[in-house]
Amino acid sequence: MKRMIMGAALAVMMSTAAHAAETVGVSMALFDDNFLTVLRNGMQDYAKTLDGVTLQVEDAQNDVAKQQSQIQNFIAAGVNAIIVNPVDTDATAAMSKLAADAGIPLVYVNREPSNIDSLPEKQAFVASNEVESGTLETQEVCKLLGGKGKAVVMMGELSNQAARMRTKDVHDVLATDACKGIEIVEEQTANWSRTQGADLVTNWLSAGLEFDAVIANNDEMAIGAIQALKAAGRSMDSVVIGGVDATQDALASMAEGDLDVTVFQNAAGQGKGSLDAALKLARGETVDKKVYIPFELVTPANLKDYQAKN
Repeated sequence: MKRMIMGAALAVMMSTAAHAAETVGVSMALFDDNFLTVLRNGMQDYAKTLDGVTLQVEDAQNDVAKQQSQIQNFIAAGVNAIIVNPVDTDATAAMSKLAADAGIPLVYVNREPSNIDSLPEKQAFVASNEVESGTLETQEVCKLLGGKGKAVVMMGELSNQAARMRTKDVHDVLATDACKGIEIVEEQTANWSRTQGADLVTNWLSAGLEFDAVIANNDEMAIGAIQALKAAGRSMDSVVIGGVDATQDALASMAEGDLDVTVFQNAAGQGKGSLDAALKLARGETVDKKVYIPFELVTPANLKDYQAKN
């Protein structure tokens, strides 16, 4: 009996020791991005609450080759798991193979990998379902326009599945009977950037383009559009502006009466979820291949309620 008790105690100690020191390598597409900063901070803040968990976080600086090199370095360092926010979602198959060949779990976060339906064992994807984001945004824009008018679409980096999916959502909503009176008069990329968004809208205005709404793939580009419109003397009451992410800057813009709609994408929640998934896989536990965290529509009408609960 004494031996059984000692054996059980030893097993518990060994199990605890196995979880006592775990290192997770994290490769973020870009540090200089508001949304991804919130995601990264959420992941790091959560890691601080976990005993023995260390994050090694690297900035890929929007360079696919640099990101692949970071993954190789994580593998060489013998990390317990890897989390990747991909620079280019079409380059993920090679990254998956690197991790799989090394037997190290890998979790993609926020940006859906192109090989999502063929991920190797011990790999997963944590994000929000992009079908919801652009759909919720565009439905609200349509409602505010009364189903009629002219719109411009600002796309994120086209190498990212999120940009392609959100743009498809826009087209799908505007093809419905309730919204088919809205015409897309321009559609260009501003690469998720506030500065590029402002430059793009400034160019449209300089060319004499007329539009009633700006449907942006993210808040940063939407804020850039607002800056350009204000600089041109355009009344914000005369144009509907939509974005995605519900960043703090976006919520402030909405409170000021400039931004009309955004869609909350839980960046911190994705960061926490990706770390949870990585640790579970490292410990031999089962994780769903796709883990989705819901989006939430935010408008001036529900802004205060949203802020109160978040």
